[in-house]
Formats: sequence, C-alpha cells, structure tokens
Amino acid sequence: MKNSVFYFLFLISTAFGVAQEQKMSTAEITAFKNAVNTVAKNTKSLTTDFVQYKHMDFLSKDIETSGRMAFKTPGMLLWQYTKPYQYSVIFKNNKIAINDAGKKSEMNVGNSKMFAKLNKLIVGSVSGDMFDENEFTISYFKSAEHTITKLLPKDAALKKYIKQMELYFDKKANMVSQVKMIEPSGDYTTIVFKNKVANAQVSDSVFTN
Repeated sequence: MKNSVFYFLFLISTAFGVAQEQKMSTAEITAFKNAVNTVAKNTKSLTTDFVQYKHMDFLSKDIETSGRMAFKTPGMLLWQYTKPYQYSVIFKNNKIAINDAGKKSEMNVGNSKMFAKLNKLIVGSVSGDMFDENEFTISYFKSAEHTITKLLPKDAALKKYIKQMELYFDKKANMVSQVKMIEPSGDYTTIVFKNKVANAQVSDSVFTN
C-alpha cells in the first residue's frame, strides 16, 4: 500500500526551460501572498485537465501522461490519469482511495503523519495554499508570465521524496498553472494545468473510485 502511494507521489513529483527569473521584493511578496490567499479562500471547487512530463536522467525522452483533476472543499481531491493508463487517487474523509486499472485499495491518512503531510501537500499545491513556513523554506521569484514559489521541505521524512517543489502561478488569476516536484535523485516531474474551471458545481459522486 505504501509503495502505491509513494509511486503516486513520484508521478506528480516539474518546469520547462527556466525563464528569466528575478527575486521579488518584500512588498511584492506580501501583495502576492495576500492575492493568492484570497483566491484560495474563495475557491470552493476546481476542475482542470493536466499534462504531465516525467523526466528521468536515464531516459532520452520524458514520459508524458495526461488526465484530469477535481477539487472540492473541504478537502476532497481526485487525481485521475487517463492516458496512456488508468490510475486514480482520491483524498476524502481523511482517507486515500486508489484505483489502479480496476485494482482498488484504501488507507486511512490519519494513521500516518507522512500521509497526512502528503494529503496537505497535494491539496495545497492545487489550491495555492502553500505558504506554511513551518513546513517549508520558501523563496519567491517572478518572470514575465509567472510568479514562482520554490519550497524546500523541512520535514526529514518528506525530504526523502521531495528535494524541492516549485509552483508557477498565473499572474492574472493568481492560481497555480504549473507544478514542479524535484526528487533527491534530480529526476523531476512537470504538471501543466489546462482548461481550469473554478467554483462550478461538482458532485460528491466524482470523488468515488
């Protein structure tokens, strides 16, 4: 079971060639955090398609997968891969439900501090609510198109799986448009969100494997 969840973490663990980045000033950081927190608080649901690119040093070409994501407060999350394979993970009621091409399993997040952090990390990366300086050392940058936050985990258990996490926020909407998770090995995964729809009605039945 643990291997399945960590495999999922590695799957989402990103971005394309780094654009010219500049460090943000203290005033810019404060304004950005306030804007993102406002958007996150007002986002009751979110659906989006995504394309994922998994980079591994020993492969000549990145592995490309795609799927859809759905989020609904207070903390329901569906992460579903549809191409080239069927694999979904649902976070709901403090549990993780996995459907691996019809093979289903479930675990209680509350039984593991690590899985609780994983749940918070994934939901936070989707909603943009990732400014917990007790959990991460955070630095802030800007490019022509994005505001970029780079997060270094402080938790020793999390460091085994994540070296650095980067969130790319669209400057107009102040929502996450790309996520990059770099593993200690240097391998990384890029997820690009497309066709985002916020605050549309999302049925609870969506979050059932």
